[in-house]
Amino acid sequence: MSPRKLLVVLCLCSALLFSANSNAQTKLLRFPDVHGDKVVFTYAGDLWLASTSGGLATRLTAHPGVEVFAKFSPDGKWIAFTGQYDGDEQVYVIPVTGGVPRQLTFYPARGPLTPRWGYDNQVYGWTPDGKSIVFRSLREHFDLGDNRLYTVSPEGGLPQALPMPFSGAGDFSPDASEVVYSPLFRDFRTWKRYSGGWAQQLYIFDLKSHAAEKITDDPRAHRDPMWVGGKIFYSSDKDDTLNLYAYDVKTKKTDQLTHSTKWDVRWPSTDHKNQIVYESGGELNIYDISSGQSKQISITVPTDALAMRPSRVSAATNIESYGLSPKGERALFVARGDVFTAPIEKGATRNLTNSSNAHDKAAQWSPDGSKILFISDLDGEEELYTISQDASDKPEELTHGFHAMLYQPLWSPDGKRIAFSDAKNKLYVLTLDDKKVTTVAENPRDRVHDYSWSADGGHLAYCLDNPNNFSSLYIWSAIDGQNHRVTDDFFNLGVPTWDPEGNYLYFVSTRTFYPQLSLIEFNYAANRGNSLYA
Repeated sequence: MSPRKLLVVLCLCSALLFSANSNAQTKLLRFPDVHGDKVVFTYAGDLWLASTSGGLATRLTAHPGVEVFAKFSPDGKWIAFTGQYDGDEQVYVIPVTGGVPRQLTFYPARGPLTPRWGYDNQVYGWTPDGKSIVFRSLREHFDLGDNRLYTVSPEGGLPQALPMPFSGAGDFSPDASEVVYSPLFRDFRTWKRYSGGWAQQLYIFDLKSHAAEKITDDPRAHRDPMWVGGKIFYSSDKDDTLNLYAYDVKTKKTDQLTHSTKWDVRWPSTDHKNQIVYESGGELNIYDISSGQSKQISITVPTDALAMRPSRVSAATNIESYGLSPKGERALFVARGDVFTAPIEKGATRNLTNSSNAHDKAAQWSPDGSKILFISDLDGEEELYTISQDASDKPEELTHGFHAMLYQPLWSPDGKRIAFSDAKNKLYVLTLDDKKVTTVAENPRDRVHDYSWSADGGHLAYCLDNPNNFSSLYIWSAIDGQNHRVTDDFFNLGVPTWDPEGNYLYFVSTRTFYPQLSLIEFNYAANRGNSLYA
C-alpha cells in the first residue's frame, strides 16, 4: 500500500473511532421520567431531554446546584422538578422546551441532608388533571424520617397537605379519588435486601373516607408506586434485586414484570399511559406495559466532561485510618479508598493498592512490618487481603465467600492469625497457614467491637452482650478452640487489653454508682462510674 493510501485509511479509521466515542452511550443517567416520545433525566446535576428512541440529549438547565426528579405534566408542556437555585431544595417548573424556572415553594428546606435522607421538597409527579404538582416535604416535622405529601399549583400559591399524616412516595388514582403511597421514606438508603420495620409497604388511601388498605405484605421494601389504569406498578427487592411488579386493584393479584438479577430497577416513573422509564446499570430503559417488554435507550449527553478529566487531589482531608510501622520508619494511611504508606523522614509515598474500582479500608501492619493487611471489595464483596509493604507484588486474597461488611482486622502478635468481625455480628479468626476461618462467637445484639490478642497470640479476649444489655468478657484459646467466660453479667465492661507478658487482662467497667443531690436543680447527679480493672 502506498504511503498516500495508508494515510487516507488511517484518517478514516481515526474519524470512525472519534465518531464512535462521541456517540457512545452516556452512563449515570438518573431520576428519569417519560411522556410520549420524550424522556427527561438528571445527568451531572442538570436536567436533559432526549428521545425515547435514543440519540443526542438536549440540556434544559445549567445551574451549579442540583436539579433532580423532573416530571412531565399530563399534557407534556411543562416539567416540574426539585432544584437548588437559591441554596436549598425547592419545587420549580419550566416549559418542556426550556426557559426560566418558576419557583413554586418557598418554605425553607431542611438541609443540607446527608445522602441517606435524600432531598427535601422532592417532586413525585402531577395530579391527573394537571392542576397541581405532588411533592414530599419535611416542613411539618422535626424527625427526618417523618415526611408528608403536598400539592402546589404550577401557577404558585400555598401548598396543600394531603390527609395522610406521614407519607413517602405516592401517586394518585386516575380519578384522583385515592392515593397509593408508603408511610415511610427510605429510598436513598444503601442497605440491600433489608427486611424489618423500615421496609416500605404500600397502601391505598381513600381521600373521602380516609380509609387505608394495605396492598403489600412482603418483609422486603416496596417503593416508587405508580397508578396506571386499574393497576399499581412499583419496585421491590423481594427477590434480592429491585424489579418491577404490578398489583391489580380489582383482583388483588401481583405479578413480577422484570427479572433482573444483576442491576436494580431504580427510580421507575410512568407517563400514566403505557410507558415506564427506569434506571438500570446507569442507563435508561423503557418498559412497555402493553407488550410487557423492556428496551434500552442509548442516549449520548454532549458535555465537556470536566469532572472526568484527570486531576491531582489532596487525600489529607479524607484519611480514614492510620498507623506506624513496627520500627516506626513509615506511617500507614487509608484515604479515598486506597492504602498508602509515607516515610517518617526520607523516602517516597507509596500508593499500595491504587484501586479506583474498589474501596480499601482498615489497613494494618503485620507484626514484622513486611506486609499490610486490609479489607477490600475488589471482587464485589468485602474480603481480607495482604500486600507487601513496598507493593512489590499484587494483593493476595485471604478469605472467600463473605457476604457482609467486614470490620476491625487484628493481626496476632506472632503473625499466625487474624481476628475480624462482620455485619452479621460474628467474630472470626483466620489461620494464615491454611487460610482456615473459624467462627469464634456470635453477638446476639450488635456486631462485636472489642477484642484483643494476648502477647503470644495464643488467646483472644472479646466482649459479648447479655440480655440485660451489659457486656461480659470471654477468652478464646487458639490451642484448643474453646471459649471461656471470665466475667458475669452484673456489670458492664469493654475495651479488653492484655499486659505485655500476658499475665493480666485489663478492661474498663462500670461498677460504682454514688448518686448525689445536685445543688443546681432538685435532682440526683452521679460521678463517672468507669474504672480500670484487671
